[in-house]
Amino acid sequence: MSRLVWLTGGSEGIGRAVALELARRGDRVAVSARSADKLQALAAEAPEGRILPYPLDITDREAVARTVARIEAEQGPIDLALLNAGTHKPVDAESFTVEDIRLLVELNIMGTAHCLQPVIEAFRRRGRGHLAVVASVAGYRGLPTSAGYGATKAALINMVESLKPDFDRLGLKLQIVNPGFVRTPLTDKNEFAMPFLMEPEDAARALADGLDKAGFEITFPKRFTYMLKFLRCLPYALYFPLIGKATRK
Repeated sequence: MSRLVWLTGGSEGIGRAVALELARRGDRVAVSARSADKLQALAAEAPEGRILPYPLDITDREAVARTVARIEAEQGPIDLALLNAGTHKPVDAESFTVEDIRLLVELNIMGTAHCLQPVIEAFRRRGRGHLAVVASVAGYRGLPTSAGYGATKAALINMVESLKPDFDRLGLKLQIVNPGFVRTPLTDKNEFAMPFLMEPEDAARALADGLDKAGFEITFPKRFTYMLKFLRCLPYALYFPLIGKATRK
């Protein structure tokens, strides 16, 4: 059955590929991002009427609330909200600034929170809904140059884990998406080796498949993400030498 999906961060990278993948699978996808031009170009690539552009800056709380209300007024109830918008900026000891941390927190954490509130309110009123939040395996443990990005993704993972019991009690579906390295304009900023780097189209298929399953976490590529799950269980004396070797240029 066709769903109405609201997807944030859909103008490039994983979000763009997922929008096209879901549209090909028959969903109607209301796509938000800051660039109206990129959204219009995206809509032109999909079957007619499958991708619906709704330009939005998720750091604007009031604009988010208006956009959610507009989507539901014009397209009907949102069945699935896929909160993917976020950014990455390399941060390490040599480049650390408060401004960079604030930028990442405002977009990755607070921007996601701005989206969560109206979506959860709508789902609670109807007693149904499916919410998925895109974080990252960078939130599992500290990785080189991820002092800001990884911290925000760890916060999202914790936030969604904390909401899961409430969603279960309310009869709502909640998932966390933790991708590994995917070739996007954001990962192009990385200056270290990225093991098991995926193409966005492959990541989009894995994400879309995961949305149709019951599991709480959607993660890919599994060879890499399961490796990181193991590494996060290791003591620091073992973890830091291993992760340093794995990400060395």
